[in-house]
Amino acid sequence: QVQLVDSGGGLVQTGGSLRSTCSASGYTFTINDMAWHRQAPGKQRELVASVTTGSSTNYAVSVKSRFAISRDRYRNTIYLQMNRLKPEDTDVYYCAAEDGTRWNRGYHYWGQGTQVTVSS
Repeated sequence: QVQLVDSGGGLVQTGGSLRSTCSASGYTFTINDMAWHRQAPGKQRELVASVTTGSSTNYAVSVKSRFAISRDRYRNTIYLQMNRLKPEDTDVYYCAAEDGTRWNRGYHYWGQGTQVTVSS
């Protein structure tokens, strides 16, 4: 099993920056891809950014060039640097990890989520 703990987030004005951190513990050697998702009440969860074990990254169109995901494999930690934030970025942000030992692809572990609020 893997445990994910999200931290960071917060309240910021439009155009500001925030940084979120996700630390993994437990059977971390089973983790493949990691990612950040976000979800607002009543809406579907959206993939924001993902990073592979080789540090290749992928971003949602809405955040590309503003957000940056990075991974420290030695510390089993990923980061999400959020710049030039907009009110529509307001959501709960969740860290996720894929277990490479499972037969089904997808994200098997989730953090508890952190609130990001961008005021206009």
